[in-house]
Amino acid sequence: MSAERAAPALLAVLALTLGATVPGAVPPAVAAARGGPHVQVMIVGRHGAILSQARTVAARATAVRVGRRSCAVAAGTPLAVLAAARRTGAPPFALRDYGRCGSSPRNSGQLFVYSLAGESNRGQDGWEYKVEHVSGSTGAADPSGPLGDGRRLGSGQRVLWFWCVASGGGCQRTLDLTTSAATVSPGSSLAVTVVGYDNEGHGVPVGGAIVTLGTASASTGADGRATLIAPAAPGRYTLGAARPGLAPAFPDTIAVR
Repeated sequence: MSAERAAPALLAVLALTLGATVPGAVPPAVAAARGGPHVQVMIVGRHGAILSQARTVAARATAVRVGRRSCAVAAGTPLAVLAAARRTGAPPFALRDYGRCGSSPRNSGQLFVYSLAGESNRGQDGWEYKVEHVSGSTGAADPSGPLGDGRRLGSGQRVLWFWCVASGGGCQRTLDLTTSAATVSPGSSLAVTVVGYDNEGHGVPVGGAIVTLGTASASTGADGRATLIAPAAPGRYTLGAARPGLAPAFPDTIAVR
């Protein structure tokens, strides 16, 4: 959890009861030995604007500046992911420390992102992270991992940093899409399903989402499903899904041949 509202006095109240493991995660020592896991990250700002397109980064151990201090950040943490994204051209971010960070990563568990791409937390709204579809229950640099169970991020996982519009103790849903096939013939149909996930990773079909493939687009029905027509020209095309008020899905790639 990254918003300013997750100060120590509120952390226990806002922490979510989550599962015991992160699928595909690796032990911290293994991640560190590999120079950090390779994860996919995307940054979504206010009104669902994509501030940094999905990219794969190496979430290696690093250090961040908080005022005049240099604070160590363990590999395989969501903050290490954000720092890695910044090194590859993603927008800058700013931190506050509600603890006593320094040369040891174990003291960085109370670092919080309060501004990203110039968008700063406002009241209960602000920056959050999700691993796959689940909001973290710890600080973004907590070396105990996103769920506080000692397991950090694993290669192949997705980390979404997004502007949370807080309502009823949670954020707006974040979208995910699945398809009937990764490869289709030119001009053939492609079935797409869009699901929206809450903080706890509970998904529901999302109607009214716009799915796009090349220049083709379609709107999902109440069951979250839509059908697209593949482009006539062979190639690799980006498949996306978005709906106003919700965080857009990580894109997928469809091969037409």
